[in-house]
Amino acid sequence: MIKHRFSALLLSALLLSAGAVAAQSDNVIRPIRGIIDSVNGNEVTITTRQGEKLEVALTDKTKVNSVSKANISDIKPDSFIGTAAVQQADGSLKALEVHVFSPDLRGSGEGFNPFESADGNVNTMTNGTVGKLVNSNGRTMTVKVKDQEKTVIVPDDVPVVLITPGMRNLLQPGTKVVLHAVKDDKGQVVARGISAGKDGLTPPM
Repeated sequence: MIKHRFSALLLSALLLSAGAVAAQSDNVIRPIRGIIDSVNGNEVTITTRQGEKLEVALTDKTKVNSVSKANISDIKPDSFIGTAAVQQADGSLKALEVHVFSPDLRGSGEGFNPFESADGNVNTMTNGTVGKLVNSNGRTMTVKVKDQEKTVIVPDDVPVVLITPGMRNLLQPGTKVVLHAVKDDKGQVVARGISAGKDGLTPPM
């Protein structure tokens, strides 16, 4: 179950997000967030947001995504999106961020899971297809996630980004990243998915 949930959020960007490995025994997805210090062959060194230096190995299976700035108007009916959000008393979700996947990443990490947000609080991550969308005081949308449907409120000031497939050359010193990783049998942290901010962007997920 833990491996299944980890795999389900591998590309969520994003994400792809500090000093902890992504899959934990409590089933909460805990991404690593930080900034790249150096790149040496198949290894990157990052400083996490907590100030920890971490060496992360890359393999031929490490997936890299580009995260670029988008607008709330980029969220449309039938968009495949992910959103870190806070569950409300009425069961709806209040978005902390929204990442819109490009069409070729449609289906990435589809699911609804507990997720450690950038502020360190455990909230939720929802990846699914936008259904009904009401444009009033921000956005209120329904998101279909497999056999369930979630109502998500997106305030006007919530960051919105676009997730597209990326290349290794995005991984440069100074790039801000959100990554999911596991430890191999030698204790080495190995990246399975990295979301890299484009043009200095800090991935919000």
